[in-house]
Amino acid sequence: MPKAVRRTFVLVTTPVALAALLGAAAPASTGSSGAGDPYFPLAGNGGYHVGHYDLTLRYDTGSGRLDGKAVLTARATERLTRFDLDFTGLAVTGLTVGKAKAGFRRSGQELVVTPQRALRKGERFTVTVTSQGKPAPVTDPDGSLDGWIPTDDGAFVAGEPQGAMTWFPANNHPTDKSSYDFTITVPQGRTAVANGVLLSRRTAHGRTTFRWHQSEPMAAYLATATVGKFKVEQFTTGNGTRVYNAVDAREAAASAPVLKKLPSVLEWESKLFGPYPFRAAGSIVDHAHNVGYALETQSRPVYDRAPDLSTLVHENAHQWFGDSVSLTSWKDIWLNEGFATYTEWLYAEQHGGDSAQKTFDALYAKPASDGLWEFPPGNPGSGANIFGTPVYARGAMTLHALRTAVGDRAFFLILRAWASGHRYGHGTTAQFEHLAQRVSGKDLDGLFRTWLDTPGKPNRP
Repeated sequence: MPKAVRRTFVLVTTPVALAALLGAAAPASTGSSGAGDPYFPLAGNGGYHVGHYDLTLRYDTGSGRLDGKAVLTARATERLTRFDLDFTGLAVTGLTVGKAKAGFRRSGQELVVTPQRALRKGERFTVTVTSQGKPAPVTDPDGSLDGWIPTDDGAFVAGEPQGAMTWFPANNHPTDKSSYDFTITVPQGRTAVANGVLLSRRTAHGRTTFRWHQSEPMAAYLATATVGKFKVEQFTTGNGTRVYNAVDAREAAASAPVLKKLPSVLEWESKLFGPYPFRAAGSIVDHAHNVGYALETQSRPVYDRAPDLSTLVHENAHQWFGDSVSLTSWKDIWLNEGFATYTEWLYAEQHGGDSAQKTFDALYAKPASDGLWEFPPGNPGSGANIFGTPVYARGAMTLHALRTAVGDRAFFLILRAWASGHRYGHGTTAQFEHLAQRVSGKDLDGLFRTWLDTPGKPNRP
């Protein structure tokens, strides 16, 4: 009828209906500026997943200048007219999406990219960013330095939790894991050490270029490109793992007896947790005492000084718990640090030291006013607390309470199942609790609630 026709004509001239009628583009979609982490809301980005990073770096240790080219191969998880990268400090000198120049602007730690055309959901694309400048670390909520930290002979590069963005553009949250290639050129006499397997080393015209390949998925915070004057040791273990140790000469004497134990430590951890998850292993021992920590950079932990044996055990336990099985939220960091700390206890127990029970008892004897009980490990409260004593020590105590409740057979089955079931992926506290109850057949809700989530000193299990 004419009246109905007129009514229909009026409806299609509304903006949305007219766009649909004419086949116009769908409404604009911009990737979010963060991955939704409650402690680091701007960490990571929405709208895409990075499958691979190809990083080409040239570092002048004299001037501190870093020239970089990053090629990110990604897939859009929604239609994108704009998206963000985490990148701060260095000047961006060029940016393309595919082969076309793209618009970009800086907004705090966000590099906001506007491609010439919208990216379709599911579309694979590349982003190429060139940059230059003098990289500097960020200061974390707890006051520690994180990222590209200059040293007297190069740089100590450790990115947990925020620092990756100080030296390359990234989707910098543990939920986005990728493979990596590194090509790093440094002055002759310096060594550049990254993750994975060393592919080549070539010196020409006073500079040496190192090429590294990390094939297994890796979170951006676990990437390193540490540079220094290092003594290098390379060998292959009996099971085919390629070991590369780089040690500052000033730390060599103290490091040697500890690093000698690395193959046996990895073999022991493999028996407990399942096969070692990476093709490569090793250590980077720098002389950077001002840093104040070591980090489980994937396949090759970096130490700010010669490590003791407990630290070596701890950082390599992270290769299973933290690196292969990654966090979904920084709130759950006890899944990394509690597990690595409890591995120290287990190593001591099985190598002539104190039993895990004795270590637990010594900690439990601390008064309720002690910092150990300041906050529950399953809810640190903020990014300032994620490296606090409760996360490490009370996190390990949680695992010991679990072991006591379910018995050794079920407990070690749980650890192996966790490492294998989430290999190269992610996990949450809720998933771990569900696994522990399924494997043990016990109701563990009260145990986890008491040890992980309840403020104050728990009642003795």
